[in-house]
Order: sequence, then structure tokens, then C-alpha cells
Amino acid sequence: MSENAGVAVLEPPATAPGAPAPARKRKRHKHNRAGYAFLAPWLIGIFGLTLIPMLYSLYLSLTKFNLLTDPQWTGLDNYARLLSDERYLQSIKVTLLYVVTSVPLKLAAALLVAVALNRGLKALGFYRATFYLPSLLGASVAVSVMWRQIFSRDGLLNDFLALFGIRGADWIGDPRYALWTLVLLSAWQFGTPMLIFLAGLKQLPQDLYEAAELDGAGRFRVFFSITLPLLSPMVFFNLVLETINAFQTFTPAYVVSGGLGGPIDSTLLYTLYLYFRGFGSMQMGYASAMAWVLFAVIGAFTALYFWSARRWVNYTD
Repeated sequence: MSENAGVAVLEPPATAPGAPAPARKRKRHKHNRAGYAFLAPWLIGIFGLTLIPMLYSLYLSLTKFNLLTDPQWTGLDNYARLLSDERYLQSIKVTLLYVVTSVPLKLAAALLVAVALNRGLKALGFYRATFYLPSLLGASVAVSVMWRQIFSRDGLLNDFLALFGIRGADWIGDPRYALWTLVLLSAWQFGTPMLIFLAGLKQLPQDLYEAAELDGAGRFRVFFSITLPLLSPMVFFNLVLETINAFQTFTPAYVVSGGLGGPIDSTLLYTLYLYFRGFGSMQMGYASAMAWVLFAVIGAFTALYFWSARRWVNYTD
């Protein structure tokens, strides 16, 4: 206690009640070390497997590198060469066509099946598992090989059409149809967005549907005026994920087209051409530049979705 101008002033104790300050600091540091120990696997993964390789890839995109010799700095030459590469421009055209067709078709199929399953069908678990099975298999080599066997000239589809006297086309060898077989394969694997839509449908307020029924609203009016607006957050979520996945599609295009990009490069997706350049021609610097362009395009599409979401996505209770 000290006195200033006749007024007693209480001075705070040197240490707060309880444990001494050094002991509390040691305890806090101990907790911090434990936290960093639990975060260590994630930190190692994000830096060792993601950030550092990305930065090194960015450096390689500015060099001439063939995996056998040291990288040679070339600046922006790789990016400039992209504009004059006809196969690269073809891969952009094919990829954009694949994305803008496969993503809406996949989401439409997923939403349609989810609405059907939400009508209280018996054995709902069986149907849900059956429709999800193709997505569970993923874009694996086995599924792609099966798809090739179905749509080849002597495949199962043409054998089935022959039973009705119909002569099937060479679905994979004809450039008019080759890409659409990949679009159909993507749409067939609609299980994941279907489950997300189905979960969203289970949460919709039933009182709105009862009010619409009393007002005499038809099914289409109810769907477009109630169901679809309330499901817009799920539509947005699925749209972003499926667009990113579509841009990165590789295995189906590689297997179904026989690793050649299909007839007259009709199935030459971006990632497939990137693989050809990187591992087929050993032009890793050029392939790295392609990878960063793809990264920028996916980021631009994602930013565009988020910018447009304010106009059509409804976040309501």
C-alpha cells in the first residue's frame, strides 16, 4: 500500500492468485507443444506435399526441364508457346465442352433421382446404395475398361441394338460420339451429389408444401417455386465440386481413348494432354505451365460461381 496526496492506493500483488506465473507459462507452453504435435502430420502434408511442390512447379513452369538435366531458365516462353500449340487449343475446346455438358447433366440426374427417392419409397436404403454404387467405384481404371467394352464397335451396346435389327455405331472410334461416351460416364456416376440433394430434401419444411397443395399448385410449380430455391445451397455446393472434378478428369479419357486422345483428338481432355507433354515428351517445364493455367481457370470458375451465388442462392432457415 502506498499513499499519494493522502489517498491510500492498493497495489496489485506481484502474482495473481493460484499458481505462480512461471508455472502457468510452462503449462501453457506444454499445451502448445501438444497442439503442434497433433498438427504435425497435417503441417508436414500441407507444406511437404502441397505448398512446396506447388511453388517448385511454378518455378519449373518458367524453365526448360526434361527430368534428366538441370532446369534452364526461359522466363515466360512456355506460356507464350501455349498460344501457338494447336493440340493445346484443341484440348481447351474439348475440356470446356466436356465440363459444360457433363456437369449440368450429372446434377440434373442426381436431383431427379433424389426427388424420386424422397417420395417415401419402400426399400429406400437399397435404392440409395444402388444409385451410389457407381460413384463409390469412382473414375477407376476398371470402370473405364468396362465402359470401353460397352461402347466399342463390338461392345455390349451394339450387341443389344443388333437384337432389334439396329446397326450400332463405333461409339469410341467415331469423333462425333467419342466425347459423349465420357460425358455419359460422368453423368452415370451421380451418386455423391444425389446423396447431398437427398439430405437437403429431408430438411425442407413441409408446411410450405401443405400450403402450396391447399392453393392448388401443381408439381412443376411446387418444384420450381419451393423445392429448387430451397435446395439452391446444395446446388451451389455440388456445382462447385463437380466443376472442379470435371476439369481434372483424366483416367476415363486415357483408358477409353486408348491413351491417344481419341479420333482426331476428340477426347483430348486438358489433363490428358498435360500428361502427354510431361511424361510422354518429357517437357516438364511446359507441363508445369499448363498445370498453372488449369489452376487459374479453375480458380476463375470458382470465383465466378461465388460472385453469382448472391443472385440465385437462398440461405434461409
